[in-house]
Amino acid sequence: MHFIERFSKYNRDSKVALIGAITEKPEYFTQALTQSRYRSSVEQQKLESFSENTIANYHLPYGIAPNFLVDGKVYHIPMVIEESSVVAAAAKSAKFWYFRGGFQTESISVSKKGQIHFFWYGNNQEIKTIVQRLLPELKESLRYFTSRMEERGGGIKSIQLNDRTSDIPHYFELDFTIETADSMGANFINSLLEKAAQYLQESLSPNHRNNLEINMAILSNHTPDSKITMKVECPISMLDDVDENMKGEQFARKFCNAVEISKKNISRAVTHNKGIMNGIDSVVMATGNDYRAVEGAAHAYAVQEGNYTSLTECNLSNELFTYCLSIPLSVGSVGGLTNLHPLAKQSLEILHNPSAKELMKIIAAAGLANNFGAIKSLITTGIQKGHMKLHLENILMNFNIQEEKKVKVRKHFQNKPFSYRDIESYINSIT
Repeated sequence: MHFIERFSKYNRDSKVALIGAITEKPEYFTQALTQSRYRSSVEQQKLESFSENTIANYHLPYGIAPNFLVDGKVYHIPMVIEESSVVAAAAKSAKFWYFRGGFQTESISVSKKGQIHFFWYGNNQEIKTIVQRLLPELKESLRYFTSRMEERGGGIKSIQLNDRTSDIPHYFELDFTIETADSMGANFINSLLEKAAQYLQESLSPNHRNNLEINMAILSNHTPDSKITMKVECPISMLDDVDENMKGEQFARKFCNAVEISKKNISRAVTHNKGIMNGIDSVVMATGNDYRAVEGAAHAYAVQEGNYTSLTECNLSNELFTYCLSIPLSVGSVGGLTNLHPLAKQSLEILHNPSAKELMKIIAAAGLANNFGAIKSLITTGIQKGHMKLHLENILMNFNIQEEKKVKVRKHFQNKPFSYRDIESYINSIT
């Protein structure tokens, strides 16, 4: 393998050839990436503009989990994910809760954060006085950025100077709380912060200016003030038909115990929250939002008390089973890829072009649904029963055999554990 000089300057065919040359089968690689199924004849130029050094499109399954009843409104939710059983689990949970009141929003807020991080090498009280004096002028200088956002109900909600010198010598943080209406608003926030940093620097007297060193101006993906709490709730008696081997009261107790374990045991908590993110991320991706930002915020929220814990709460009282998910979600339904990516745009149309708040509700419902389905399986039939059925189909794709033989394989392994080698051995025995 050798260093590739100025890779970005090559055309696509040359890039493919260069990368293909370092693979075991260059001709196969080149042929695979030049086939039309990995490229769009209509949208390719637009798709390639989203990122850099593009040589192909990477396909993931795009599915629908139907019949989500969220705050009295029905949604059929698009999900982009490669993991077996996630969409099926979401759909099954949606159907289950459709007849038990659906998913209900407990609370929702949409404020986001951004900071100017700077170092002050003068008197600490002096910078506090200067910033307090400059705040009205600073807000006015940003009117160019905020006026249209304010018309849609957004804009700067507060600006606060935080003295962080106990953490790092001379370090201060100018903290902005911002609402971006239906846009995720990353570019808006970053542009606003950079302009604010420039204004702060230029507004100081020459002597004071020498004491100020702007380090960076950037939005924060830690969004505890853009948060939603979503719940499902029903009488415990309505859980009697969940599993033929236990009454609703036993199911509810086992369910809440499983959640309690995830609150106290980090090994279980990570897997528990990953099950939530299966649903969250897949809808975030389908709608052209930033799933890495959502993941980061969720896990930061899970550890806010000092120990990593579950994002959900389970409660049994007054003969009611209540299950809640509280999670920070910073998403948009306008701007960015939501309007540019052809399937993201279609996803939002399927969801009736929701506002950002409505999209938060839909995403949270999907996360709670997937988590409910996972725990339901864990405490009843076990997680592998449904998963392995789909896993078997994935393995069968590796074998070039007729459908009648696939039927035999499915029947043979219907109620028994298996590995790839087990399936290969059985196929050879019937060939």
